[in-house]
Amino acid sequence: MIEFFFFLFAAMAVLSAIFMVTQVNPVASVLYLVVTFFSLSGLFVILDAHFIAAVQIIVYAGAIMVLFLFVIMLLNLGSTQPSDLRRGFGRVLAGSVAVALVATFARLLMDGGDVDGLGGPSALDPLLESSGAVAAVAEPLFTRYLVAFEVTSILLVVAVVGSVVLARRRAP
Repeated sequence: MIEFFFFLFAAMAVLSAIFMVTQVNPVASVLYLVVTFFSLSGLFVILDAHFIAAVQIIVYAGAIMVLFLFVIMLLNLGSTQPSDLRRGFGRVLAGSVAVALVATFARLLMDGGDVDGLGGPSALDPLLESSGAVAAVAEPLFTRYLVAFEVTSILLVVAVVGSVVLARRRAP
């Protein structure tokens, strides 16, 4: 029964991610991204990572998606003009990113999940047993990946400020 739900949530995540990328309407794209986040949280529940599933829903599906919808509606991005990214250079860029992602996933499969030298998924089991799920997530996040975490937060703040400045410029 668990395998059925795993494949159900995995298929929902992959299909909604594909629909999110292929949508022309940005609001529909964001809503498909919310479905992807909920599917991923279902996968985390199946993997007994309940804290990560709750954080996935609260932080990503809640706060970040509300922020994205706010920015999209603030900038009025629902226009019907054709995008420049759907032609020439945009297609080459999208193809390059797709090839890079496939190569990354292939490397992940060949290395058994040990991409960054941490020992792969099996290295988490002793850490989860000794300190619990919260510490297993918090320890690497606030030690090894602290700079990436802070840069991401600064990037989100700059994106919101930039969108507000762009929206103010267009206002009469």
